Amino acid sequence: MKATFIAGPCVIESAELLDTVAKKLVDINNRLGTDIIFKASFDKANRTSIHSFRGPGIDRGLQMLADVKTKYGLRLLTDIHEAWQAKPTGEVVDIIQIPAFLCRQTDLLVAAAQTGRIVNIKKAQFLSGQDMRYPVEKAREAGATDVWLTERGNMMGYNNLVVDFRNIPDMLEIVPNVIMDCTHSVQRPGGANGKTGGDRRFVPQMAMAAKAFGATGWFFEVHPDPDNGLSDAANMLELDRLEELITKLLKND
Repeated sequence: MKATFIAGPCVIESAELLDTVAKKLVDINNRLGTDIIFKASFDKANRTSIHSFRGPGIDRGLQMLADVKTKYGLRLLTDIHEAWQAKPTGEVVDIIQIPAFLCRQTDLLVAAAQTGRIVNIKKAQFLSGQDMRYPVEKAREAGATDVWLTERGNMMGYNNLVVDFRNIPDMLEIVPNVIMDCTHSVQRPGGANGKTGGDRRFVPQMAMAAKAFGATGWFFEVHPDPDNGLSDAANMLELDRLEELITKLLKND
């Protein structure tokens, strides 16, 4: 299986940001022969604070994502938080992502599956890799033909996450494509004055460790100026570092 790469800003901040990131992904694809999937959220419905930036909303956000596809030819991924969002989202994007905390929500999984799009289910911070067979069964029984799983660590209850990389081979027994979310896995949830903190220094190590455990794909939230990003600023990888890291991951593949 060809390696899967997903990259983009955490949230849609502006059309200019989407253009900057999309152009970089196209350049990397042209040089490395990859097919990086463009990711951005139209609504961050799970921010720590009610005052945090959430995004442009579904109508404007989907139009902005559609513009990226038209201009740059990139495949698209975005997440949904409510079942009614699945149908309009599926008309625009190639992969619908189910957020980790919502991965057991039957109506959400069924609605995503019924779009006919690939469904990427992020493993909840409170579940094991083996537990993810049940969300996958729901999606498949609702009609999904291609389901992916994504590892993003487990909550330890003290504003920190720990990644048990054994979840990757466990989930590979359920689906053929298991993605490592290398940026959310370095989070420190709610641990920075009401905001999610983290440490992007460890993103490359997360990626390489996941490769050793058999991951078939990698997810990176990237930004040209991550410290000033409007969501997940502490975790996003600098956009200019993405190509070097992907090159390392492809080595000896």
